[in-house]
Formats: sequence, C-alpha cells, structure tokens
Amino acid sequence: MAPRRRGRRPWHRTRAYRLIRSALLIAVLVTVGVRCGGDDGPVRAGREGPGLAGQAPPPRPLSRSRPTSLRIPSLGVDAPVIGVGLDRDRQLETPPVDGPKAVGWYRGGPTPGESGTAVAVGHRDTSTGPAVFSALALVKPGKPIEARRADGRTAVYTVDRVKVYDKVGFPDDEVYGRTGRPELRVLTCGGLFSRRTGYTSNVVVFAHLSATR
Repeated sequence: MAPRRRGRRPWHRTRAYRLIRSALLIAVLVTVGVRCGGDDGPVRAGREGPGLAGQAPPPRPLSRSRPTSLRIPSLGVDAPVIGVGLDRDRQLETPPVDGPKAVGWYRGGPTPGESGTAVAVGHRDTSTGPAVFSALALVKPGKPIEARRADGRTAVYTVDRVKVYDKVGFPDDEVYGRTGRPELRVLTCGGLFSRRTGYTSNVVVFAHLSATR
C-alpha cells in the first residue's frame, strides 16, 4: 500500500478489497472492502476438524475485547493496532499514511479470538519507504500470528496459506466468508504497481485460531 500520489486511483476503489454491501455481524459472514493499490499507501483456509487422531482440540473462542497489537514473529512485525471502520462510501478505512507501522483491525467484525472471520489491514509501503506489511507475502504456512487484546489475553492464529489475488475477480466470499471457527485475514497490496491504476493484486493471509493465553 503506497501513499496517495497525483494520478493514482484511491485503493478503496479497487474491486479486490471492495465492500459487499451487506450487514456485518459478529460470527456471520464478514465482507469488507479494503483500500488498496491506488493511493498512499487459500482458496478458503483448510479446516482441521476437531477430534482427529493426534490433534489437540481447537481452543475455545474468546469473548469480545479490542485488539492492541499484532505480532508476526517470523517477519519481525510487532505493531500497534488501531480500530478502523467504514467510510461514507462503506469502504473499509485504513491506518493513516503518516502511521505506516500501524495495523488496522475492522472493529465491526470479531475481535481477536472471537468466533467469525476477523480482518486486519496494513500498508505495504508509503512515501517514506516500506510499511508494516511490506513482507507479508513471505509469511509461511504454520507460522504464528499473535493478536494481543485489551483484557491482557492473546489470541494466537496459525497461518494456513497465503494467496495473491488479482483485483479483477477477487473472491470476496472465499476470503471473508463464514468458516465455522475463529479465523483471521490479514491483507495488504501486492503485484505490480502503476501510478495510473495502483497495485494489480492483493495479498491475503488466511489463518485460524490455534491457541489462547
């Protein structure tokens, strides 16, 4: 995600991160639009069913508590989290470009560890250089993502897969749809960049809740 520059289309106008205009409720289908690729700036995660031989039972979902920070240890990310909502066009807001190291967490969806599909977004880059999710596409399946909460607890997600989707034909339901367990999507811009059209693609990390502490 890069800063707004003359001649570049705002990234909230790109199809890949657009909002499907329907109600967003806790523990139901979460579909949001994310600004990407034109300004300042798998397939659905596999499901490990409970009770399989040799596997620990899934953690119990947590109650609601706002996120305070997000860590991706394998990438060296340890970032403050701010709540983001929807703008007047019902597009998901993002962290300010003068705070490129912050992560935005959609406050209309699940908080860390809650049931449903939570959504976190961040910039790939800004005019000052790489931003918080500059290396997001490099995170590997099996690596943890830790979301700390205001109540002192931490929701630990495990990466299932990373996908890069073209803006055209972005699979909204697949990315944001209900999964039957607490999951997390972490999004940023990806692909090639053009001053006229912005980024061509979007990076999506699919992860599921694997532990709480």
